[in-house]
Amino acid sequence: MLEMKEMKAKGKMDLKHNFILACKEEKFKRLVATLKCPGDVAMKYTSSLEDTVQELNNCDSCKGIAFCKNRLEGHVYYPECKDEKIIFSYAPCKYFKEMKANETSQDDEIKNASFKDIDISDNKRTKVIRWLTNFCKEYEPSKKSKGLFLHGSFGSGKTYLISALFNELKKKNINSEIVYYPELLSDIKEDFDNYGNTMNYLKEVDLLLIDDIGAEKVTEWSRDEILGTILQSRMNNYKTTFFTSNLNIEELEQHLRASSYSDDQVKARRIIERIKQLTIDLDLVSENRRK
Repeated sequence: MLEMKEMKAKGKMDLKHNFILACKEEKFKRLVATLKCPGDVAMKYTSSLEDTVQELNNCDSCKGIAFCKNRLEGHVYYPECKDEKIIFSYAPCKYFKEMKANETSQDDEIKNASFKDIDISDNKRTKVIRWLTNFCKEYEPSKKSKGLFLHGSFGSGKTYLISALFNELKKKNINSEIVYYPELLSDIKEDFDNYGNTMNYLKEVDLLLIDDIGAEKVTEWSRDEILGTILQSRMNNYKTTFFTSNLNIEELEQHLRASSYSDDQVKARRIIERIKQLTIDLDLVSENRRK
């Protein structure tokens, strides 16, 4: 009994010591002050509060969602004091909010995309438009058909053009799905209970557009378990797959390597080979249509 009391007392002393040390860091001290909770309460959460400070430091030097180093992409593990307890939740960062705002403003445009509204005055778009028009005429789900790896300048209309194709084919009762790749990864993390259903659907849908590949934060999980699994299944079952990216195929391979380790290089090359098997490579360099 005495030994147990001594252990508890030592534990409290260690906790207090760690809290005092942490408070020597100015950002930690300011964070505790903003919580407006008793010091003995904050002391119990020293480790978690240090995690928040680390994530806030990551945010200070962050250039965008693709560079996020935090546990949940585009979010900060942030505390709030309630009833003398500190509750932590994930608060979206400015880049995540901007991304969501942009998605909302573009959703209606993408949903209503149509061949008849495509601007054909720019000669740089002619080759891509011709390819999409021919695909629309010839596509049948029962036939093996390669999709498109469409890369090029930001805002050049890559997603709109493929969305217009999908909308045309919906008139023939052909199922299609567009997934914004960075958001797909975030959604799977947040709703992992639905992982199996999501993956099965993406493997089986007739036409799939993986939008803005290369804008995501690369991890072994996102590259090998999510992207690799989807692509392998679609390749095996001859499911037509499209991609849009601001990176060309060589730049995308560099992006997918994630590190300089030879194992990562092999795995990135494997993904690229699957993309090449599934698609025709075309570029679209045009004016920014999101101005």
